[in-house]
Amino acid sequence: MISISEINAMTKSEFEKEFGEIAEHSLWVAAGAFASSFSTLAEMVDCFCQVVMNATEALQLSLLRAHPDLATRAKLTADSTNEQKGAGLDTLSSEEFAKFTALNDQYKEQNGFPFIFAVKGATKHQILASFEQRIHHTRDDEFKIALQQVCRIIGFRLEARVAA
Repeated sequence: MISISEINAMTKSEFEKEFGEIAEHSLWVAAGAFASSFSTLAEMVDCFCQVVMNATEALQLSLLRAHPDLATRAKLTADSTNEQKGAGLDTLSSEEFAKFTALNDQYKEQNGFPFIFAVKGATKHQILASFEQRIHHTRDDEFKIALQQVCRIIGFRLEARVAA
């Protein structure tokens, strides 16, 4: 775990190396948060999320598209692998895997980005239930929800690295 005082003493290069993958394959989020000095972990999480929420729609969309499908068998980042494993998405039955794959495909077709759900602390059944509910939302609603979920993911990832 790294302390807030150590974070505040980092160079931009050190900060980006440490936190560049907090937002899935989107170094620009960490780069945007660098200029801040943090007093607390909560303040740091809020800063990262403000960078995401204040970005252009094109950057936000690129961030959403950088996230993997849930329950995919593709190569994931270490964070995504651990998060999905913790939710049991690495132990799906063939029927469950087929259901996730079909929902992933339908969702991406409808929205132009993958279904995003902060899986930490959730079960595969809770994730699937949310998926089945959210598949009926409008693209605009899902865009907002997906960004909120990205912020939850950022929070979980920072909490795992930064001493509170």
